[in-house]
Amino acid sequence: MSIKTEWRIEGSEGYVSMAEVKRSLNPIAVMVFALLLVADGLLYFTETIHIWAALAGIVIALLVASSFRIADQWEKAVVLRMGKFRGLKGPGLFLIIPIIDRVDTYIDQRIQVNNFNAEKTLTKDTVPVNVDAVVYWTVWDVEKAALEVQRYAAAVYYIAQTGLRDIIGKHELADLLQHREKIADDLQRTLDEHTNPWGITCQNVGIKDIVIPAELADAMSKQAQAERERQARIILGTAETEISEKFAEASQKYLNNPVALQLRGMNMLFEGLKEKGSLIIVPSSALESMNLGAIGGLAALAESSAERKKE
Repeated sequence: MSIKTEWRIEGSEGYVSMAEVKRSLNPIAVMVFALLLVADGLLYFTETIHIWAALAGIVIALLVASSFRIADQWEKAVVLRMGKFRGLKGPGLFLIIPIIDRVDTYIDQRIQVNNFNAEKTLTKDTVPVNVDAVVYWTVWDVEKAALEVQRYAAAVYYIAQTGLRDIIGKHELADLLQHREKIADDLQRTLDEHTNPWGITCQNVGIKDIVIPAELADAMSKQAQAERERQARIILGTAETEISEKFAEASQKYLNNPVALQLRGMNMLFEGLKEKGSLIIVPSSALESMNLGAIGGLAALAESSAERKKE
């Protein structure tokens, strides 16, 4: 948020008055006043006019200089004549009638940015949260912004903050965390409903951050960890079920084919004995059904004979 907006929100009028003074002392006004003052001084020192006329000349020079005003390219000046709306002036150089006309304010038509937040606001499920958001808005009708609302920048800020609190209270914490874009869209529509009659439109609203209590964050973390463990156990159980089904299917292949079963046993024994020092634990039923005892003895005898030959 800019310094100018902050001052307006706090309700200080000193900043506006200072801005008016600076705008009145624009380069054109200063130059015109200096030229008229020099001319008045020359007339007085050449005794063309007397002292009272010289003083009157100074006042006239001041009034003429104050009639020259300048508005920047992105601004519109709101001119009041005797307290009534006279019209909009600018951008660039324009003239007003001194004393009768008054420039009430200069309205910036560029896109404005305001940060706002909702601290310790309860959600629908009574969870206190801090939400930081940002709104981008612009003045599309200067006349309405000047005549329909006082301190329009502060009004946009407070409406955005109030609307954010209302939306938080209508949603649960899970919705806030998972559907930020939807929350932002709802808030933007709420802002447009209130600000369009003022000639102001909200172009975009963004949710920057949602802060939840530390205790709740720890609880949610534990809940997520427990959920992941549950999913892991379910996956492991599903895998065991699929493996048992495959084993049952494979057993049907070996049921009436003892040769294939014996070949499978020999392959398992070979794979196990490829590495020296390996230990294989085979059930006794497997030894009897696949004759692994004889095969293991023959394999051990062959290995022993090979080692003797090497020695």
